[in-house]
Amino acid sequence: MSLSKQALREEIWRVLTAHGVARFPGARGRIPNFVGAEAAAQRLTALPLWEAARTVKCNPDSPQRPVRYAALKAGKVVYQAVPRLRDPKPFIKLDPAVLDKTALWKASSIQGAFAIGRPVALEDMSPLDLIVAGSVAVSRDGSRLGKGGGYSDLEYALCREANLACEETPIVTTVHSLQVVPEGEIEMTSHDISIHWFATPEELVQTDRRYPRPPGILWDELGGKFNEIPVLQDLARRR
Repeated sequence: MSLSKQALREEIWRVLTAHGVARFPGARGRIPNFVGAEAAAQRLTALPLWEAARTVKCNPDSPQRPVRYAALKAGKVVYQAVPRLRDPKPFIKLDPAVLDKTALWKASSIQGAFAIGRPVALEDMSPLDLIVAGSVAVSRDGSRLGKGGGYSDLEYALCREANLACEETPIVTTVHSLQVVPEGEIEMTSHDISIHWFATPEELVQTDRRYPRPPGILWDELGGKFNEIPVLQDLARRR
């Protein structure tokens, strides 16, 4: 019998900690930073779809900082969501064409992105060539488990609503091998995003992609998020 989503998260966080591969500040409650994150990012950059991408949306968590840095070094525009999408301009744009080349590592951090990047509204963004999501667990069937807030799924849905992404926009992630679970272990619902590829420090895996993605905002499933996220209220007024 499969674990519940939260029980699976707790198990992954426990295993990463027990094996000594969870980096500061610890795994529990987070998209866990892991030993080998740089090697996983390097494997990801070997993908042809990475090479072709000019615009990348990437999560702001620590284990994907090497991915953000690699994107900026390669001249790609990086969009990073504002935590909890709390601002009317819910994304930060990092454009290496206008950044000091010596500041790219700083820009790849959460704090640096806010200090150096430019807040943008959905209508000011370019269509996305690639989406990088943070993950607590993944499987070879394309399923993915986040830390429980649902914000990566909602960011994707917002981009679908704004015609910045489509069903075939590649979604990828980097994880430790201990975060890879058997097929069918991750419960997928209508608002969950599936992934095309994942990279570990040891391998690059193309998934089966058995799960459809949300076509846009699932308004009936937002709950309290509607009152907390200005861009959702703005979209609702325009409907």
